[in-house]
Order: sequence, then C-alpha cells, then structure tokens
Amino acid sequence: MFQPQLTQEALAREAALPENLWIQCPYCKQGSYRESLGDAQVCPHCHYGFRITAKKRLALVATDATEWDADLTTTDPLDFPGYEKKLAAGRQASGLEDSVWTGQAKIGGQVCGLGIMDPKFMMGSLGTVTGERITRLFEKATEANLPVVLYCASGGARMQEGIHSLMQMAKVSAAVKNHSNAGLLFISVLTDPTMGGVTASFAMQGDITLAEPHSLIGFAGRRVIEQTINQKLPQNFQRAETVLQSGFIDAIVPRSEQVSYIGDMLQMHRA
Repeated sequence: MFQPQLTQEALAREAALPENLWIQCPYCKQGSYRESLGDAQVCPHCHYGFRITAKKRLALVATDATEWDADLTTTDPLDFPGYEKKLAAGRQASGLEDSVWTGQAKIGGQVCGLGIMDPKFMMGSLGTVTGERITRLFEKATEANLPVVLYCASGGARMQEGIHSLMQMAKVSAAVKNHSNAGLLFISVLTDPTMGGVTASFAMQGDITLAEPHSLIGFAGRRVIEQTINQKLPQNFQRAETVLQSGFIDAIVPRSEQVSYIGDMLQMHRA
C-alpha cells in the first residue's frame, strides 16, 4: 500500500505541536480539543465533569475562602510499604497535605463551611487526617451556626491506614448528626467518583444530596459485583442518572449551574 512520506517541513510542524492537545472523555469516549473543556473542565458532548483538584474547584465555586486546619499532616501509623511515596505523590499532584480542603467560604454570596475532596490525592481516599479535617469542618460550622457544603470525591477508605481509616466513617457521621441537631443545613455534592466507605457514611447524609452528570456513585466496584453475582451489569449502573432514578439523590446539577443552585439553597435555608 502506498504511504505518503511527510516532507521535512511537515515533520517540523508536527514536532512543534504541543502535546495533549486532545483529550478523550472517560464517559462518552468522544475526543475533544482540550481548550474546548473551558475552565470548568466539562465534556462538550455529554457534560461529564472531568476530575479536578480541590483548589481548582474552590476557584470555580467559591469566593472569600479561608482554609481551616491546614497544618494537619498525615502520618504512617501502620508503616505500610510505599505509603510515604504515595503521600508525596499526592501532595505534589494536589497541592494539599491530604485529600480534602476545608474552610469557610461564600457560594453565590452565601457564607458556609466548605469541604472539597481531591481525587488527585490518592483518589480522594479517606484517611485519618481527611476524616479529622471533615469532622472539624462540621464542628466549627456548628459552633459558628453555618451550613456546610461538602464536595465528595473518593475511592473509599484508605487501606494503608487500616482500621484508623475505617474509624473516620463513624467519627464524621457523628459530627454530621450534631450539626443536624443544631438545625443547620448540609448539602452533599457527589462528584466522580464517590465510592466505598465515603458513600456508606457522610456522602449520603446530606439534607440535600446533589450529583454531577454521569458521576460514578456506589459502594463496591462494578467488577467486584459482577464477579460476585456472575452477571453483567447495565452500562449506566452506578452512574448519577441511575442513582437519581432510584431515589438516592435529589438532583443532578451541571458544574456550570452549581454556584447559583447551591447559593439559592443556602439563601432559602437562611430565610
């Protein structure tokens, strides 16, 4: 078969092109010019929200942000092999000390306690410091009489910390309950992915539970379930749209509409 040869000029132009000009959506599999995703990093074909760092999301949704408990640092309680390297890689990828940013901020002009889990830090896994920071978020918000907005993104409990990680589920849930007993609003926003112990605890305890389009939401992973029941699962299994139909979440809100939507919810609760 005839194969045309590129001229030296064409080869030079190809070499001069920057890398990563195109990106494939993990949900619809369509390719897009990376710049077409915009600052919000949303697929122009299906509106799937790409995974972004907590600091990037903070810039998208909040103003007047003040971080809380930034000095908390993860240790290695079980001397788990390779854990220190994973922590270092997570810090470099996210710019955080652990997998969640917490603090006080305004969304749509409304003051709230805000937490944003970071999928770039060990897939947002729930470690000891993650749980402690989220617990303190609810405790400080309760003391200050503030609602809480928590963006969830997690693969589940962090296996490198064993039972120390699993204990965070109950600890955070207790703080959520105390916040609720004070008559304060908790809005949980499920992003891709929200799985495992985070789904089994505080992610699903919001007074209002929202999700981004096509986010993966569940407990056990798809392959584990298929191997257990020896059946193939539907294509949209554990996606936000299916979870909404099942009644586990209240609404699916595109990333571009979240500031106004959440701002309105916060304002109505204060009225």
